[in-house]
Amino acid sequence: MKETSKSGKRSKVFKVLALSCVLAMAGAVFTGCGNSSSSSSSEKVKGTLTASGSSALQPLAQQAADDFTAENPDASVTINGGGSGTGLQQVYDGSVDIGNSDVFAEEKLDASQAAELKDHEVATITVAAVVNKDLGVKNLTTDQLTKIFTGQITNWKDVGGPDEAIMLVTRPSSSGTRALFKQYAIGGQEETAGSLETDDSGTLLEAVKQNKGAIGYVALSYLVNDKDVVGVSIDGVKPSLKNTYNGKYNVWGYEHMYTKGKASKIEKAYIDFLTSDDYAENVESLGYGAISKMSDKAIKNHDK
Repeated sequence: MKETSKSGKRSKVFKVLALSCVLAMAGAVFTGCGNSSSSSSSEKVKGTLTASGSSALQPLAQQAADDFTAENPDASVTINGGGSGTGLQQVYDGSVDIGNSDVFAEEKLDASQAAELKDHEVATITVAAVVNKDLGVKNLTTDQLTKIFTGQITNWKDVGGPDEAIMLVTRPSSSGTRALFKQYAIGGQEETAGSLETDDSGTLLEAVKQNKGAIGYVALSYLVNDKDVVGVSIDGVKPSLKNTYNGKYNVWGYEHMYTKGKASKIEKAYIDFLTSDDYAENVESLGYGAISKMSDKAIKNHDK
């Protein structure tokens, strides 16, 4: 009887061990399923995507497109400029999938058209007045800058520079960068007609580089690796990400990617990729700001 009792105990032990093994194996199976689900969430995206609009946002949009398609080889992303107004009109018309803009859609489209678009804020952009590096002017007051772009000051000697005629390089009315500069740099004043009007930031920079007396304005992203032009301080405050974040420099805006209604799978995947925490360092390295880093002071000053 005692031996039988021992055998019974051993039998129970073996049953418990067997049950434990079954449960462990089941757990492993479910864990494997969980990993499989995780893998499927990062499934490679396929398809074609086109975007146009803001030249200020174009460098970031293009770099993100290159990196996105490197991870998703069966996806194709084409980025074009043309100005915020053009991008917004084209996404509304359906000729592109994403309209890139420096301003809110209702500032460029009819209210009924803007209402059909979905706004995705992807970054912030700082806009800087730029001059030739040989000019010797590094700072302007708000009043001086306003008078230059409204044609009231036409020679650099009147703002502490050399006896050199001022050459204005301006942007078309469709430009979101122009809208930001007008609102936050020159107090809403209308620019006078410039010697050259372009919404291509590369063309604008070349004009400033080749003409000592030229002045224009570009997104900070175009100045990251360019030493041939100078970003002008305004009232002693240098245009930089740090000064934008802390609220000292107020010429900035949100960068938008608009879709026609809800984003498609590839549109969402691309926008999510660009705005992910993993990509934030790339965004800043290109001269753009992370929305999450904007201080309350910066937002308050900007929304006045």
